[in-house]
Amino acid sequence: MFTLKDYQTRALAALSHFLTEARSGTVDEAFKQSYLEQQLPPIPYRHYDFGEMPYVCMRLPTGGGKTVLASYSVSVVQKAYLEQDYPVVLWLVPTNTIREQTLEALKTVGHPYRQALENEFGLDRLRVFDVGEVTQIRRQDIGRKTLVIVGTLAALRVEDTSGRKVYVHHEDFEPHFVGITDPDCRLERIGEKDLQENGLRREDIGKIKASFANLLALHQPLVIMDEAHNARTKLTFDTLKRLHPACIVEFTATPDSSVTSASNILYRCSASELKAENMIKLPIVLTEHKDWQAAVRDAVLTGKKLALEAQKESDFVRPIVLFQADAKNGEVPVEVLKTHLIGQLHVDEREIAIATGKQRELDGLNLFSPTCPIKYIITIEALKEGWDCSFAYVFCSVKDVRSSKDAEQLLGRVLRMPHAKRRTSDALNRAYAHLASPDFAVVAKQLTDKLIEMGFETLEAAANITQGNPNQSDAFDGQDDVVARTEPTIRFEVEAKPDLTLETSTNVTVTPTAQNTFSIEIKGEVSPETKTQLLKTVTGTQKQQLSAQIEHHNLRVAVARAPSQSGKSFASLPQLCCKQGELWELLDTDAFLHWRGEWSLLDFPAELPNFNLVQTAHTFEVDMDGKKLSYRLADQNQAYNLDWVESGYTENDLLFWLEPQVRQIGLIPSQLRGFLAKLIPNLTKSRGLPLTGLVRSKYVLARAVREQIEIYRQQAADKGFQYALFEETDDLETRFDHVFEFSPGYYPARPPFYQGRYQFSKHFYPEIEDLKEDGEEFECAKLIDSHPKVQYWIRNLVNRDGAAFRLPLAKNWFYPDFVVELVDGRLLVVEYKGKVYATNDDSREKRAVGELWAKKSGGQCLFLMAEKKNAQGKGVFQQIYEQVG
Repeated sequence: MFTLKDYQTRALAALSHFLTEARSGTVDEAFKQSYLEQQLPPIPYRHYDFGEMPYVCMRLPTGGGKTVLASYSVSVVQKAYLEQDYPVVLWLVPTNTIREQTLEALKTVGHPYRQALENEFGLDRLRVFDVGEVTQIRRQDIGRKTLVIVGTLAALRVEDTSGRKVYVHHEDFEPHFVGITDPDCRLERIGEKDLQENGLRREDIGKIKASFANLLALHQPLVIMDEAHNARTKLTFDTLKRLHPACIVEFTATPDSSVTSASNILYRCSASELKAENMIKLPIVLTEHKDWQAAVRDAVLTGKKLALEAQKESDFVRPIVLFQADAKNGEVPVEVLKTHLIGQLHVDEREIAIATGKQRELDGLNLFSPTCPIKYIITIEALKEGWDCSFAYVFCSVKDVRSSKDAEQLLGRVLRMPHAKRRTSDALNRAYAHLASPDFAVVAKQLTDKLIEMGFETLEAAANITQGNPNQSDAFDGQDDVVARTEPTIRFEVEAKPDLTLETSTNVTVTPTAQNTFSIEIKGEVSPETKTQLLKTVTGTQKQQLSAQIEHHNLRVAVARAPSQSGKSFASLPQLCCKQGELWELLDTDAFLHWRGEWSLLDFPAELPNFNLVQTAHTFEVDMDGKKLSYRLADQNQAYNLDWVESGYTENDLLFWLEPQVRQIGLIPSQLRGFLAKLIPNLTKSRGLPLTGLVRSKYVLARAVREQIEIYRQQAADKGFQYALFEETDDLETRFDHVFEFSPGYYPARPPFYQGRYQFSKHFYPEIEDLKEDGEEFECAKLIDSHPKVQYWIRNLVNRDGAAFRLPLAKNWFYPDFVVELVDGRLLVVEYKGKVYATNDDSREKRAVGELWAKKSGGQCLFLMAEKKNAQGKGVFQQIYEQVG
């Protein structure tokens, strides 16, 4: 059964929160609040002249499952913003090939894309159409079934709509427009150019055009845009405006970053998160070879070794090697490469498939089948668009990757992890690249650029390319840990001898060559002074290239110096536990709900004190917790909304609809039903709210019920929290048999990463999440990094379960800012609070649970709520010094 990954769940939660807030307020404020919820610095929302219509982007690197996330997002938008039972969805993709593949997946029962929609709307309440099948849409289906139409943006993006299929008047659409008056003037009218179409006469000029585009505009669809970042032009925006969408959600690895049309990135996922959740194979073990024959030989050997490793797996995996050959007039075209594989390396011809424009030997093959013999695939420029086989492990190019435009696409083919599951053999958790190029530094820089184009952050890309050894007889010797044992070396040639002083040349070797040039070799970091002198030896574009090469090299050096990259480990942290009978169990937030007996929803009044419904002539106004929300009544242009507002609707019907909408983990179903059975009569009889009005605003009602239940839950948890933490009890201990561990290869940080000038030397991981090069937290981090008693420290992550240390609160979790391992083995947890926040309720709870964790550890753990200046006037360094002694 398909299960969403944690980062996908977080992405959908961010989308839901944004749209819920946008529904009751403005998109600007909702966008800002969404960033604050994710603890990210807010950025301005761009309207693109769409007004208050939400238009946001979800950024996930290649391999992150954008399409399945798009499938799940339909129900999120439906509930949080559209508030329709069965929406109209226009699903736009960049090419016809992708359209065909997406359409097939959405129509295939059991496919994860389809299943996400069926789970929400049901098998019989879902219809999927190709853009060429839309004349089959019946008027009675709209509002009674969710309709998903898959097409390309190119089919819609035109300046002149006359004669274009989706804009043409069609008699099959005429029933949809019977009685439509279009008071908002959002529908296109028949004009002179349209008279050549079938059945149109001069007297039809000015009438509403019965076209597919008008049908969309009439019902204001949700628009899903897959990889549309290259089409964000004025024409695209004008086209989308013509459709009058209710909401647009874009999914891409590389959002538009231009000044005029930059994407509203609502949620961004890092490659580190994908790696942590076993979505992609990382690092990429890159081996450079002096000739193409050696690259091909070692690629085959790598594939064979991986095949042996795959035999140890519990499920079937057949590693595949992808070869990129030269074009027909190149040195190593397809046939030469195939002949070499068969004749020189004794590869069975039946194991080879050629995938080019003319030779399509992959068509009809199921590469995942155990009976499929294919282990090697030869291509030239690119495999079929959307080609996706996670069995692909090895990429080998006989071309010079520096001049290949297709390396990025082919590299992406070997990144996906089979079945999104970590492999038993660590060799199967990585991807491999063998390239015919003599210079690792140059090739690594090129592949880093390609990874960045695929949605990786610069530091992530540099950290996830490691150097293989072409001289090893075993393709995996020295790769069991894939760590940088020595500092990276950079080599290049310049025409003039650089003027290097003793201070700047300790790690630099300069050697004259026979060509009257100078070979430069630098081990470790290139200092700013050395870089300045080296750049004086080159001119023009060479200066820019050398500068970029040095910057990339220094990034690799910084990565290699991180303790997690050099085989070091971080001390285990004991965790707070509570006694359950004779056993100790981890203390979590739900434990406070039940600290002195089970909590019951029925102990609280079945009321919604902040909810009110006032019917006016044309709208329902909902007053919920001080926010006035207006909901337009269904008019004749939206008659489908009346389908679920019928005179026979009963209170029991509303209860049955409401229950699954407000169901929560931890709520006893019988209690929830009992609560709702009291609540609905309270609203209709005691307060006199019309049942029809409640039904027509049922999504807002559901939101109000969820919020009220959360208020009650919080009241019960707060009471339990006070009992647990502020009364002396032997039922709580910090236990060393229940520990949290920071894994060396598991830090799913999200951008922005720290990239400031100050070089931290003791941070355990190469990346540091969201630490700006100014402000008090940065100064606190510097003081920790420079403290003589600090061994390593970690900028703790937030809401990354399994990768972040946390302590339970009455509501949610407390993720301290910094976790520190001291030289003597003790552990220090630091939460930095500015003066204004140091004494608020939230900080008091955090201080209480942090100090309890330390107190119960027997002196092994320390906790500090740090301030710039504490009540005694002491700074952060003094506060840390007093804690560690």
